[in-house]
Parts: sequence; C-alpha cells; structure tokens
Amino acid sequence: MVNIDTVYQKVLMFANKEQRGYITPQEFNLFADQAQLEIFEQYFYDINFYLLKLGNSKEYSDIRDNINEKIAVFETTATSSGGILPVDLYRLGTVISDNIEVEEVQPNEILYINSSPLTAPTLTRPVYVRVSETNIVTYPSLGALTYNYIKKPVKPNWNYVVVNGKAMYDNSQVTHFQLHGSEESELVYKILKYAGVSMRKDNVVQIAQGLEASQIMQEKQ
Repeated sequence: MVNIDTVYQKVLMFANKEQRGYITPQEFNLFADQAQLEIFEQYFYDINFYLLKLGNSKEYSDIRDNINEKIAVFETTATSSGGILPVDLYRLGTVISDNIEVEEVQPNEILYINSSPLTAPTLTRPVYVRVSETNIVTYPSLGALTYNYIKKPVKPNWNYVVVNGKAMYDNSQVTHFQLHGSEESELVYKILKYAGVSMRKDNVVQIAQGLEASQIMQEKQ
C-alpha cells in the first residue's frame, strides 16, 4: 500500500516549487486513479516481456519475481453461484467446483465437445465458456463456483475537509493506493506529469517525464 497523503504532498511540492501551479484535491484524485491504473496494467505487459528473458539468480533482484510480487497484492478468491463473476474482476484465473478445476473452452468449441460421449463434459471433467465480462456458463450446470482471480485496484481518494477556505487532509474516509509500496515514486511522477499537462506547464511535464524515465531505467537495470 502507498499512503495517498504522502504522494499528494510530494506532488504539491514539485508543482508549487517556483510557483508553477496548484493542483486541487479533485484534480489530484482523477490523476491518481489514472496513474494507479496505468502502473497496474503495465505489470502484465512487463511480465509477458520478461518471461522471454532469462531470470536473475540473485534473490530479490529478479525483475520477473519483483513484478509477480507486485501483482500478488491483487490476487484473491471469491465464491458465487450462477456463473456470475466478481464485480472487481480484472483477470480470471482458476475456476473451481467441489475441489475440481473447471477448464475454460472457447465458444466455438463447445458444440464439438458436447457432440461426442468421449469428450462431453461431466461433473468430474467440467468446462466453462466465458459468455460476457460478467458471466460464464458451465457444462454440465454446476452450483457454487470458486474463482481465483486478480482484482482491479480500488480508486484512490485523498479525502479532505475545508477549513478557512483551505482543503485539509481528513483520513476518516481516505482510500490509499493499493499498489506495492515501491511504486510511490512512480505514482508521484505520473501524477505530476498529468498535472503539468492539465496546467499547460511544459516545465512540469518535462521534469516529471525525466524523473519517471530515470525511475524506469533504474528498475530495469
């Protein structure tokens, strides 16, 4: 987890330095959500890329292991009936019924699979078809299903109260970033970049892009 107020204060420090501009809490929360999603989604591109490369035998420094550790924050399980997928689903993993894995098949395959007694699904060899973003259909029909999946990150929220016309941090209803703690710096740089674009401050954008590029190079060395 990354503390949202820490990120907010650092972003303001960079943006306000030399009076380059001010970011409202509402703007910050929008930029924060976009930055978190961008970093989160990049994990899956990176892991596919590094799967093609040799790993590093040194403990704690293998890039693939580091990315998997960051993704692991979002791995969870849920149980439901009727083939209804979890509302916070990002990527579906294993589907289980009564300790038996339900295998995924493509919609165009199920007709051929059902057409032969040798391949037709059974309670001990069930399959499912993904019919929408929110539902699957199992063959044969099954009861409660357990899903192993990667959930979407919850929208971050820097909560505040107004005191004497100034926004003051209020941690009573705050939502921190769900990303791994090591992502704090990259969150700051990305949010600062979005803020610079919004304020039409090219110098802010350039500073943020430079810091972000240095951070990425350091991580991938």
